[in-house]
Amino acid sequence: MNIKVCGITQLKQLQQLDGLNIDFAGLIFYKESPRYVVGKISKEELQSTDFDIKKTGVFVNAGYDEIMQTVEDYGLDVVQLHGDEKPELCEQLSDNVEVIKAFSIDANTGSIDKLVEEYDAVCDYYLFDSKGKAGAAGGTGIQFDWKLIKKYKIEKPFFLSGGIGLDDAAKIKAFKHPDFIGIDINSKFEKEPGIKDMALVLQLKQAMK
Repeated sequence: MNIKVCGITQLKQLQQLDGLNIDFAGLIFYKESPRYVVGKISKEELQSTDFDIKKTGVFVNAGYDEIMQTVEDYGLDVVQLHGDEKPELCEQLSDNVEVIKAFSIDANTGSIDKLVEEYDAVCDYYLFDSKGKAGAAGGTGIQFDWKLIKKYKIEKPFFLSGGIGLDDAAKIKAFKHPDFIGIDINSKFEKEPGIKDMALVLQLKQAMK
Protein backbone atom coordinates (compact mmCIF):
# COMPACT_ATOMS: atom_id res chain seq x y z
CA MET A 1 0.00 0.00 0.00
CA ASN A 2 1.52 3.29 -1.14
CA ILE A 3 1.03 6.37 1.01
CA LYS A 4 1.21 9.85 -0.51
CA VAL A 5 1.35 12.77 1.91
CA CYS A 6 0.33 15.94 0.11
CA GLY A 7 0.84 19.60 0.94
CA ILE A 8 4.39 19.53 2.33
CA THR A 9 5.86 22.99 2.99
CA GLN A 10 8.95 22.25 5.12
CA LEU A 11 12.16 20.51 4.10
CA LYS A 12 12.44 19.02 7.57
CA GLN A 13 9.05 17.34 7.18
CA LEU A 14 10.05 16.01 3.77
CA GLN A 15 13.11 14.47 5.42
CA GLN A 16 10.94 12.98 8.16
CA LEU A 17 8.56 11.42 5.62
CA ASP A 18 11.53 9.93 3.79
CA GLY A 19 12.72 8.53 7.11
CA LEU A 20 9.30 6.92 7.65
CA ASN A 21 9.57 5.28 4.19
CA ILE A 22 6.52 7.15 2.91
CA ASP A 23 6.28 6.61 -0.84
CA PHE A 24 5.20 9.98 -2.30
CA ALA A 25 5.29 13.57 -1.02
CA GLY A 26 3.10 16.20 -2.65
CA LEU A 27 4.46 19.71 -3.15
CA ILE A 28 1.75 22.12 -4.29
CA PHE A 29 2.62 24.63 -7.02
CA TYR A 30 -0.86 26.15 -7.21
CA LYS A 31 -0.81 29.74 -5.93
CA GLU A 32 -4.38 29.64 -4.61
CA SER A 33 -3.58 26.81 -2.21
CA PRO A 34 -2.82 27.54 1.47
CA ARG A 35 -0.13 24.87 1.05
CA TYR A 36 1.63 26.64 -1.83
CA VAL A 37 5.26 25.56 -1.49
CA VAL A 38 7.09 28.33 -3.38
CA GLY A 39 8.95 30.53 -0.92
CA LYS A 40 8.79 27.84 1.78
CA ILE A 41 11.17 25.23 0.37
CA SER A 42 13.79 26.56 -2.04
CA LYS A 43 14.83 25.02 -5.34
CA GLU A 44 18.38 24.64 -4.03
CA GLU A 45 17.23 22.78 -0.92
CA LEU A 46 15.16 20.31 -2.92
CA GLN A 47 17.77 19.73 -5.61
CA SER A 48 20.41 18.96 -3.00
CA THR A 49 18.34 16.21 -1.38
CA ASP A 50 18.89 12.51 -1.95
CA PHE A 51 15.57 10.98 -0.93
CA ASP A 52 13.90 7.72 -1.86
CA ILE A 53 10.49 9.40 -1.52
CA LYS A 54 8.97 10.48 -4.83
CA LYS A 55 8.76 14.27 -4.92
CA THR A 56 5.44 15.00 -6.58
CA GLY A 57 4.60 18.45 -7.91
CA VAL A 58 0.88 19.26 -7.84
CA PHE A 59 -0.37 21.60 -10.57
CA VAL A 60 -3.76 23.02 -11.56
CA ASN A 61 -4.19 23.98 -15.23
CA ALA A 62 -0.54 24.99 -15.66
CA GLY A 63 1.10 24.87 -19.09
CA TYR A 64 3.74 22.43 -20.31
CA ASP A 65 6.65 24.90 -20.12
CA GLU A 66 5.77 26.02 -16.59
CA ILE A 67 5.44 22.44 -15.37
CA MET A 68 8.67 21.22 -16.95
CA GLN A 69 10.60 24.25 -15.68
CA THR A 70 9.35 23.47 -12.17
CA VAL A 71 10.27 19.79 -12.57
CA GLU A 72 13.80 20.85 -13.50
CA ASP A 73 14.09 23.58 -10.85
CA TYR A 74 12.87 21.43 -7.96
CA GLY A 75 14.10 18.00 -9.07
CA LEU A 76 10.59 16.53 -9.14
CA ASP A 77 10.03 12.83 -9.84
CA VAL A 78 6.29 12.97 -10.55
CA VAL A 79 3.72 15.57 -11.57
CA GLN A 80 0.09 15.47 -10.44
CA LEU A 81 -2.41 17.30 -12.63
CA HIS A 82 -5.40 18.42 -10.60
CA GLY A 83 -7.30 20.59 -13.05
CA ASP A 84 -8.88 20.26 -16.50
CA GLU A 85 -5.70 19.16 -18.24
CA LYS A 86 -6.12 17.45 -21.61
CA PRO A 87 -4.64 14.07 -22.58
CA GLU A 88 -2.30 15.85 -25.01
CA LEU A 89 -0.56 17.62 -22.13
CA CYS A 90 -0.29 14.37 -20.17
CA GLU A 91 1.31 12.72 -23.19
CA GLN A 92 3.86 15.51 -23.59
CA LEU A 93 4.78 15.37 -19.93
CA SER A 94 4.92 11.58 -19.73
CA ASP A 95 7.92 11.58 -22.08
CA ASN A 96 9.91 13.25 -19.28
CA VAL A 97 8.29 12.52 -15.91
CA GLU A 98 5.73 10.24 -14.28
CA VAL A 99 2.19 11.63 -14.44
CA ILE A 100 -0.71 11.31 -11.99
CA LYS A 101 -4.00 12.60 -13.39
CA ALA A 102 -6.52 13.52 -10.72
CA PHE A 103 -10.28 13.28 -11.20
CA SER A 104 -12.94 14.76 -8.92
CA ILE A 105 -15.74 12.31 -8.15
CA ASP A 106 -19.27 12.61 -6.80
CA ALA A 107 -22.59 10.79 -7.17
CA ASN A 108 -23.24 12.54 -10.51
CA THR A 109 -19.96 11.58 -12.16
CA GLY A 110 -21.30 8.62 -14.14
CA SER A 111 -19.00 6.05 -15.76
CA ILE A 112 -15.48 6.24 -14.36
CA ASP A 113 -14.18 4.14 -17.23
CA LYS A 114 -15.54 6.68 -19.69
CA LEU A 115 -14.13 9.55 -17.62
CA VAL A 116 -10.57 8.18 -17.75
CA GLU A 117 -10.68 6.54 -21.18
CA GLU A 118 -8.80 9.28 -23.05
CA TYR A 119 -6.02 9.26 -20.45
CA ASP A 120 -5.31 5.52 -20.41
CA ALA A 121 -2.30 5.66 -22.68
CA VAL A 122 -0.75 8.90 -21.41
CA CYS A 123 -0.62 8.67 -17.59
CA ASP A 124 1.13 6.47 -15.06
CA TYR A 125 -1.44 6.77 -12.27
CA TYR A 126 -4.90 8.14 -11.54
CA LEU A 127 -6.03 9.82 -8.35
CA PHE A 128 -9.70 9.97 -7.40
CA ASP A 129 -10.61 12.89 -5.15
CA SER A 130 -13.83 14.37 -3.80
CA LYS A 131 -15.56 16.98 -5.90
CA GLY A 132 -15.63 20.24 -3.96
CA LYS A 133 -17.49 23.47 -4.54
CA ALA A 134 -17.31 25.08 -7.97
CA GLY A 135 -13.79 26.31 -8.61
CA ALA A 136 -12.19 24.22 -5.88
CA ALA A 137 -9.34 21.99 -7.01
CA GLY A 138 -9.24 19.24 -4.41
CA GLY A 139 -8.22 19.75 -0.83
CA THR A 140 -11.84 19.56 0.27
CA GLY A 141 -11.25 17.40 3.35
CA ILE A 142 -14.41 15.55 2.31
CA GLN A 143 -14.61 11.87 1.45
CA PHE A 144 -16.52 10.59 -1.55
CA ASP A 145 -18.28 7.23 -1.62
CA TRP A 146 -15.62 4.76 -2.75
CA LYS A 147 -18.32 2.40 -3.99
CA LEU A 148 -18.73 4.79 -6.92
CA ILE A 149 -15.51 3.49 -8.47
CA LYS A 150 -15.49 -0.09 -7.22
CA LYS A 151 -17.55 -1.50 -10.10
CA TYR A 152 -15.38 0.00 -12.87
CA LYS A 153 -12.37 -1.62 -14.53
CA ILE A 154 -10.16 1.53 -14.51
CA GLU A 155 -7.10 -0.56 -15.51
CA LYS A 156 -4.56 1.97 -14.25
CA PRO A 157 -2.90 2.12 -10.81
CA PHE A 158 -4.87 4.61 -8.74
CA PHE A 159 -4.88 6.45 -5.43
CA LEU A 160 -7.89 7.29 -3.29
CA SER A 161 -7.94 10.83 -1.94
CA GLY A 162 -10.22 13.24 -0.13
CA GLY A 163 -10.87 13.46 3.60
CA ILE A 164 -8.95 10.31 4.56
CA GLY A 165 -8.11 10.16 8.26
CA LEU A 166 -6.49 7.79 10.74
CA ASP A 167 -9.86 6.25 11.60
CA ASP A 168 -10.21 5.10 7.98
CA ALA A 169 -7.40 2.52 8.23
CA ALA A 170 -9.73 -0.49 8.45
CA LYS A 171 -11.90 0.86 5.63
CA ILE A 172 -8.84 1.30 3.40
CA LYS A 173 -7.65 -2.24 4.08
CA ALA A 174 -11.14 -3.56 3.31
CA PHE A 175 -11.38 -1.71 -0.02
CA LYS A 176 -10.65 -4.12 -2.86
CA HIS A 177 -9.92 -3.27 -6.48
CA PRO A 178 -7.19 -4.81 -8.66
CA ASP A 179 -5.76 -1.39 -9.57
CA PHE A 180 -5.94 0.27 -6.13
CA ILE A 181 -2.35 0.99 -5.07
CA GLY A 182 -2.47 3.69 -2.45
CA ILE A 183 -3.98 6.61 -0.56
CA ASP A 184 -3.36 10.33 -0.65
CA ILE A 185 -3.60 12.07 2.73
CA ASN A 186 -3.51 15.73 3.63
CA SER A 187 -5.72 17.87 5.87
CA LYS A 188 -6.70 15.18 8.39
CA PHE A 189 -3.00 14.80 9.28
CA GLU A 190 -2.21 18.47 9.84
CA LYS A 191 -1.56 20.73 12.79
CA GLU A 192 -2.19 23.67 10.44
CA PRO A 193 -2.25 24.01 6.62
CA GLY A 194 1.06 22.70 5.28
CA ILE A 195 2.34 21.44 8.65
CA LYS A 196 1.84 17.71 9.16
CA ASP A 197 1.44 15.83 12.42
CA MET A 198 4.11 13.20 11.92
CA ALA A 199 2.89 11.12 14.86
CA LEU A 200 -0.44 10.67 13.06
CA VAL A 201 1.30 9.78 9.80
CA LEU A 202 3.34 7.14 11.61
CA GLN A 203 0.22 5.76 13.29
CA LEU A 204 -1.48 5.41 9.91
CA LYS A 205 1.53 3.64 8.40
CA GLN A 206 1.58 1.19 11.30
CA ALA A 207 -2.19 0.67 11.08
CA MET A 208 -1.87 -0.15 7.36
CA LYS A 209 0.46 -3.09 7.95
